[in-house]
Amino acid sequence: MAKVTRDDVARLAGTSTAVVSYVINNGPRPVAPATKERVLAAIKELGYRPDRVAQAMASRRTDLIGLIVPDARQPFFAEMAHAVEQAAADRGKMVLVGNSDYLDEREVHYLRAFLGMRVSGLILISSGPSEHAATEIDAWDARVVLLHRRPEAIDDVAVVLDDVGGAQLATRHLLEHGHDHVVCLGGVDTTPESGDPVTDHVEGWSRAMQEAGRAVDGRLIKAPYNRYDTYRLALDMLSKPDRPPAIFCSTDDQALGVLRAARELGIDVPGELAVAGFDNVKEAGLSDPPLTTVGSDRESMARAAVDLVLDDGLRVAGSRRERIRQFPSGLVVRRSCGCV
Repeated sequence: MAKVTRDDVARLAGTSTAVVSYVINNGPRPVAPATKERVLAAIKELGYRPDRVAQAMASRRTDLIGLIVPDARQPFFAEMAHAVEQAAADRGKMVLVGNSDYLDEREVHYLRAFLGMRVSGLILISSGPSEHAATEIDAWDARVVLLHRRPEAIDDVAVVLDDVGGAQLATRHLLEHGHDHVVCLGGVDTTPESGDPVTDHVEGWSRAMQEAGRAVDGRLIKAPYNRYDTYRLALDMLSKPDRPPAIFCSTDDQALGVLRAARELGIDVPGELAVAGFDNVKEAGLSDPPLTTVGSDRESMARAAVDLVLDDGLRVAGSRRERIRQFPSGLVVRRSCGCV
């Protein structure tokens, strides 16, 4: 059977191939409703399937969006990736996901691979991007939106959260329970000194402590982002006689590791130790006890990132307010902090 072409659809619909193209691609020119209906009916009758490869070569873009995350095994990044995929599907796009494992060379590898596939744009959840990644982006003239990280350059396009304010809320809440001080589990040695969400969480904790007249020296502990390594760190920390009365964790994954260690050591949470996290991953509501944490509207953030990566108008002519979209964070109170 001969392959059905766009010319066949145009002949059956009684219109031009250009109009068929406008219907299939939803633009760039409008099509009268009656004409659009004829084209769609012809497509259905003939069983026409657009050649996406040919379209990509002609337009230099595909229906793909590249998404690079540090580690999809961590619940926050997995849930954010799912939200991006849903938002992209609503725009008729598909998402390719790559894990950088917090490695610059891995990030550059996925950048090159995705850009070589002529993706419509890139959404980058990164602790950088590194100088090599930035060079790669410039060389391909790629559309890139930073997600979950504050940009350092005024021209960057980003969707971010009020990380500092959220961490302040959580730390203040722990202090309001009457604790003498709150220890903070921050990032690792390679965590950037600015722009990174975990760095902002530490800043929010520090501000809340200082506002309450509490010292921060010696109360910031470097910790891995994942629950497994944090669990081992917490076993050691909580076994000491000077264990903290309250802990603010920069990620929920860290907090889940702390809760597991406390349970093994027979430490009552929240009776002997109060714990709060950041991210409000779904598991936070199922931990024992349920975890008090800082949440955000991930679905709206994902939609904003997809819209920015696909809509050139905002990126070219938009103001900084339009290019940098900041979403509010809010405290999600459960039992791990001492609230009933």
